[in-house]
Amino acid sequence: MNDGSNMPDRVDERQVRIEPWTAGDLDVLRRNNAPEMMAHLGGPETDEQVIARHERYLALNDRDTGQMFRIVLLPDGVAVGGIGVWDSEWRDKAVYETGWSVLPEFQGRGIASVATGLVVEHARAEGRHRYLHAFPSVENAPSNAVCRKAGFTLIGDHDEAYPPGSTNWMRMNEWRLDLQTDD
Repeated sequence: MNDGSNMPDRVDERQVRIEPWTAGDLDVLRRNNAPEMMAHLGGPETDEQVIARHERYLALNDRDTGQMFRIVLLPDGVAVGGIGVWDSEWRDKAVYETGWSVLPEFQGRGIASVATGLVVEHARAEGRHRYLHAFPSVENAPSNAVCRKAGFTLIGDHDEAYPPGSTNWMRMNEWRLDLQTDD
């Protein structure tokens, strides 16, 4: 398995591709379920929860209400994380929402920023909603930096139960990108 050690310090859009999530991508979620990866998402999940998340990703693609992708690093074609865009409601308005993760050994090289740009292009092409939102924890500096680099505007922060339905409260930033502009 590629551990990222022979990878350049920074990548660009020619080295990252997003591909639709498939039944074969369960291992990406299992590798992502490490404590350091889940620290801003309520902690690691049980294997049953990981499998249920995988099934939700597959169902999302089948329902035409969004799309989950694996993030692929070229030229080797190795899956290094996941990213998605899905229909959501925020403050009584229909919007897209996005979220991502890149495995630890591949972080810090711009992969999430490139993948986010690709998801923005996908959401613009779909054209169902004007805005794309992201809600990283206020403590998740790397994800907040990805939002900034991708052109999102910081709207503010709020407290929300996370994971949804839990009694754990998290302070999240609200980032918004207008899909009808090229900013």
